[in-house]
Amino acid sequence: MNEKNHNSRPSWHEYFMRIAMLAATRSTCRRRQVGAVIVKNKKVLATGYNGSPAGLEHCLDIGCLREKMGIPSGQRHELCRAIHAEQNAIIQAATSGISISGGILYSTTFPCILCAKMLINSRVKEIYILDDGYPDDLSREMMEEAEVVIHRLRLEEHKEHKEKIEDVR
Repeated sequence: MNEKNHNSRPSWHEYFMRIAMLAATRSTCRRRQVGAVIVKNKKVLATGYNGSPAGLEHCLDIGCLREKMGIPSGQRHELCRAIHAEQNAIIQAATSGISISGGILYSTTFPCILCAKMLINSRVKEIYILDDGYPDDLSREMMEEAEVVIHRLRLEEHKEHKEKIEDVR
């Protein structure tokens, strides 16, 4: 491999996070675009983005129930037509018969409490995020109790692919 190609090649963390970022572009949510990818042994097991259940009308087409009801972001998750990106990735793996136990989640945002509980029960033990997402203390507490390691990935936006990883707790 020549030196030019070597310097422009992304790390595994950047590669998987950029796949999560690409998945987020498929989101049908009017408020927030989130993407997720679950990886094991450097192989993609499943991807997900937030949007309405398969076969149902999208919020982009019929409007946002949460906006109509005046529900602030990060609250009352049950009052939403959409499924979160992390949930869709878990469901995609389950419906394909793929175990994600021991897998790593790359998500464009910190998981909410509903997703955190699903990830804990799915035995995902490591998570990489781009931003903190919802201010959800219970999610952080439960993941810490379950010994899920969370890292914040900071991608550099220049030619040489570099990232910085910070432990969240």
